[in-house]
Amino acid sequence: MDHGDLSRRISELPMTDSDRARVLATSGVSRETAERLDLYVAQLRRWQPIKNLVGPATLAEVWSRHIDDALQLLDLAPGAKRWLDLGSGAGIPGLILAIAGAERGIRVDLVESNARKCAFLTETARLTGAPARVRNARIETVIDEYVGTTEIVCARALAPLTQLLTWTQPLLKTGTTGLFPKGRDAHAELTQAAAQWTVVNDLVPSRTDSDARIVRVTALAAPSHR
Repeated sequence: MDHGDLSRRISELPMTDSDRARVLATSGVSRETAERLDLYVAQLRRWQPIKNLVGPATLAEVWSRHIDDALQLLDLAPGAKRWLDLGSGAGIPGLILAIAGAERGIRVDLVESNARKCAFLTETARLTGAPARVRNARIETVIDEYVGTTEIVCARALAPLTQLLTWTQPLLKTGTTGLFPKGRDAHAELTQAAAQWTVVNDLVPSRTDSDARIVRVTALAAPSHR
């Protein structure tokens, strides 16, 4: 899609989010990237009544609840180019990261088992020109393919941390960094995960929710026998 066609499509759609300007200023994205994010938001609103992609109440604050929540992950891995997003759903954070990171050379693989959600991801990636590959597959059937090639693996609102570590352990044991946004139960989830794994991590405060944390996992191993 050329820039003129993209601008024309966006100009036909209402942009009423009061926090849009704040989020874009914080993220520092280019005008073209902002337009592509606008198109993503328009697509989300268009598909939501049919696919129920996100909580309906969150659409009123989509920029702070979803866009900014995804964009903050880019700041935690500024040099990473190859990303893997698990359970992508509505493309949060994976498709948003692909849109915003395109000018940095970032590419994102989106793994989603729901074919209807994959249809949304594929169409929206096409319209926005996002460097994203959509894979309609279960995580456990494809995760080994990314060993040695993926720098960052992320997942939002998908599963408890112990399950996320179980799925991603082939990557985390071999140098990939995990970024897992969590709510106020992040500490409790880490405690539970420590019964099964030795986790090297830090907790990064979320800029969109004072109670939330992003669990950044930099190494993982089976716990040593005591």
